[in-house]
Amino acid sequence: MRRGVRILTGLTIAPVIGAVVAAGIPATALGAVVTGTPTTAIGAVELSAENPYERGPDPTESSIEASRGPFSVSQTTVSRLSATGFGGGTIYYPTSTSEGTFGALAISPGFTATQSSISWMGPRLASQGFVVITIDTLSTLDQPDSRGDQLRAALTYLTQRSTVRTRIDASRLAVAGHSMGGGGSLEAAADQPTLQAAIPIAAWNTQKTWSTLRVPTFVIGGESDSVAPVASHSIPFYTSIPASAEKAYMELDNASHFFPQTPNTTMAKYMISWLKRFVDNDTRYEQFLCPAPNDREISDYRDTCPHS
Repeated sequence: MRRGVRILTGLTIAPVIGAVVAAGIPATALGAVVTGTPTTAIGAVELSAENPYERGPDPTESSIEASRGPFSVSQTTVSRLSATGFGGGTIYYPTSTSEGTFGALAISPGFTATQSSISWMGPRLASQGFVVITIDTLSTLDQPDSRGDQLRAALTYLTQRSTVRTRIDASRLAVAGHSMGGGGSLEAAADQPTLQAAIPIAAWNTQKTWSTLRVPTFVIGGESDSVAPVASHSIPFYTSIPASAEKAYMELDNASHFFPQTPNTTMAKYMISWLKRFVDNDTRYEQFLCPAPNDREISDYRDTCPHS
């Protein structure tokens, strides 16, 4: 979000200097110190403080729906042998460093699945200005609590040991996952309240109440999910999260449990918006979340809008 003070010609100089000094800018920056008299000679000066975490150009509906964003992306493999606490994975990252460091996201697949089932998310999200790791779990049968620990281990690897660690702002981290991986993202967010965002997708977990969760959480469910029905999984998860955490629930029209395993534009555009809004504090993306989206692919949407 851009905030600034604009100083125009024709103003009384003393109040102008006072306002500038109050803003932490030396009065001498105006080129003159004059008190008590009008002036028309100082010209126009704009002082602005932009959000330091903004990355990329101003977004549009088409830019967040695109299969690739403004950043070129490279990838690198993390072998199972070099990983600690998770089963390896693939890191997708913006190749440019001209805009500074990026927030990072770890994504877990679901029960019996591998990272290949969610691989499309990696480059799509990375191209919008994030470092993304899609992980393999230690066992494809791992339960949500274990997957939560593994998501957190993957973030630790990203920020402390990976070859792209210098590209990452370790204070701006998030988790996501499909099915039991989505349940794992809830576990990770509950265990690590310093995370900036969590996105459980068609999430499955026997734990239904998340009243202690404090991380901004975007729950995505499928209307026709018969494996993790929204009535007994996604909706109770969403309902139990305190409104103070910031939360949203999006249900995709007629979607099965496996909708996250193929590219899904509606899912991606709002994931991007949520990550930008809460990981990057980029209020340029607030327009896509608040007021609530009116998208024909969405059968139900609930939220805590307006976001603070």
